Amino acid sequence: MHLSIIAGSSGLVGNNILNQLCEDNHNVIAINRKPISGLHPKTTELVIDFESFLIDGSLPACNHAFICLGTTMKIAGNKNNFRRVDFDYSLDIAKKAFESGAKKLTLISSGGADSSSKNFYLRVKGELEDAIINIGFESVNIFRPGFLTGAGGRKRATSEKIFMKLAKFLDLILIGSARKYRSINAEVLARKMVSTLKSKPGVNYYYYDDFIK
Repeated sequence: MHLSIIAGSSGLVGNNILNQLCEDNHNVIAINRKPISGLHPKTTELVIDFESFLIDGSLPACNHAFICLGTTMKIAGNKNNFRRVDFDYSLDIAKKAFESGAKKLTLISSGGADSSSKNFYLRVKGELEDAIINIGFESVNIFRPGFLTGAGGRKRATSEKIFMKLAKFLDLILIGSARKYRSINAEVLARKMVSTLKSKPGVNYYYYDDFIK
């Protein structure tokens, strides 16, 4: 039996991955801070306190881990809190999934992620990518999208809603090497992420043109 875990299954992308896996009749463990209502029968919910989980938590045996955790600087309040969620929590789930037998991991990162970047956000994303690659998974699939659009996840700030409406117009000027930063609908992105259940060994990077194939 194939079993996948999703860390961040209440978020915009994670929720779409959860729904698509269940529709495809896969067994899923949804990891969250708070219970989610109306979960599919194929889903087992694992509600955890991440701080406690960092110390002595463990995961059930699984085959594939989807890491979709993430926050914003506005929600986090400061750089330390942001890094705690986007790096520490994400890396810890990845390590515990590996210890529980997962051979493959799929991570949602960010366009421009680079551990040597001067931009704090992009540097943290790049450092997480590097750390996860070093864990030893048979297959690591790293998705680097631009701005995410679509329904689901947390309540969006007014500025984010406005940017979602403008995104398609801004995409028109993102051509050539900048094309990979175009916005992408979360449902489309999730569909491509789910396809990594059959990913080849090694480290595989995915960008805008990969999402829409």
